[in-house]
Amino acid sequence: MRWEIEKIISVANELTARGKTGASTGEQIAAAFVLDRMEFLPEGYSVVEAWERLDTWQNYVRIIQRDYQHLIQQK
Repeated sequence: MRWEIEKIISVANELTARGKTGASTGEQIAAAFVLDRMEFLPEGYSVVEAWERLDTWQNYVRIIQRDYQHLIQQK
């Protein structure tokens, strides 16, 4: 598993457990999309702006949603 995927999953699980994270803006955006919880987007970002901000990381979000949802903790 690529480190980017592991990082996004880790941030998603941190957001689920604590509601906050010290992760980078891009990591937090990716995790919000993986969780399908737009309330976790950083302040000031619309959904479209956030998705575009991910650029090449969009593919990691798709891969996680398709193949790694079982690693995402449910609240």
